[in-house]
Amino acid sequence: MQNAAPLDDGEQEAENGERRNTRVIKDTLYTAHVTTRGARGGHARSDDGNLDVSLSIPPGMGGQGGSGTNPEQLFAAGYAACFGGALQYAAGQKKISPGEVMVEAKVGIGPSTDKEGFEISVALEVTLPKLTQQEADELVAAAHRICPYSNATRGNVDVQLKAHGGR
Repeated sequence: MQNAAPLDDGEQEAENGERRNTRVIKDTLYTAHVTTRGARGGHARSDDGNLDVSLSIPPGMGGQGGSGTNPEQLFAAGYAACFGGALQYAAGQKKISPGEVMVEAKVGIGPSTDKEGFEISVALEVTLPKLTQQEADELVAAAHRICPYSNATRGNVDVQLKAHGGR
């Protein structure tokens, strides 16, 4: 068996031996710290107490539902908020005012089609009321290049984007 070439900076070797590029943070600005107990039917709490939620398994995944949230809703909220921030950042760079940014995120989960385990999919629908459709499309594309969630999911998660301009 031949020895593989050493990994380049930013590369990791997956369990199946494939190489994939990783991104390295230049300077960590903030680190969230959350602990869960009881898995999908348990509880999640941040170290500062600002996040303190019960978790429930949705009926579509074999659970009983309940008043708690779930990882997919939390991921959707985080991605939507982060993408909104990336939109505002990109708008500032372009010196345009998009109006109140609205991002609707849908996160799906299901069995993988080509490997063991589960996968997620994401659909982001973005409304930018003060922009034309072309401006909205361009700003959403720019935000998708900037957003940390987009960078983390790129090439690994099916992410669909839809922009709505208002002018």
